[in-house]
Amino acid sequence: MNMMTLLLFVPACFALNMAPGPNNLMSMSNAKHYGVRTACLAGIGRLMAFVIMIVLAASGLATVLHASEQLFFIVKVVGACYLFWLAFQLWIADASKGDMAPMKNMKLFGLARQEFLLAAGNPKAILIFTAFLPQFVEPAGNVAWQFFVLGALFLILEWVAIAAYACFGAFLRHWFSRPAMRQLFNRCCAGLLASAGVGLLVARRE
Repeated sequence: MNMMTLLLFVPACFALNMAPGPNNLMSMSNAKHYGVRTACLAGIGRLMAFVIMIVLAASGLATVLHASEQLFFIVKVVGACYLFWLAFQLWIADASKGDMAPMKNMKLFGLARQEFLLAAGNPKAILIFTAFLPQFVEPAGNVAWQFFVLGALFLILEWVAIAAYACFGAFLRHWFSRPAMRQLFNRCCAGLLASAGVGLLVARRE
């Protein structure tokens, strides 16, 4: 792997990391309700899911998901159902109790678990690792080492994206100080999560 490969990989990768999606939306919501530090720590759950996906991609097992229509369908339905459940929880959250009340005032472990399940339940994510990372791997070189380097860079940039969305979510806290505005924020997030669930249901392997 040469420097030019890395210079091409980093901006392309960061664009994927920063793209709006269910996990980034969750980081923004968590930061608004629980603070930036908690949202960033909860993002470790997402990173753990991506570590598993990178290992699967490096070992070639991720191609099984790409090849199996039935497995792809099962994973995306489960992932979509989880998104709908999260959207419902946000929709019915009591906005009158302040920023620390939504979704039963979850602890850090619960938030990290949400991030993990949200990432693991998205088959499009593992297909990104199957189709995107290999483009920057030189077959003649040490494939395992290249996947390690690219995977580590991806995780670092993902952490930056988590922090960026968390900071944005914390900034929004001042704009949604009244209960009515907090409810509007929760329901907007719920609508976006539900929309992501619908998008996941209609997603195709191509």
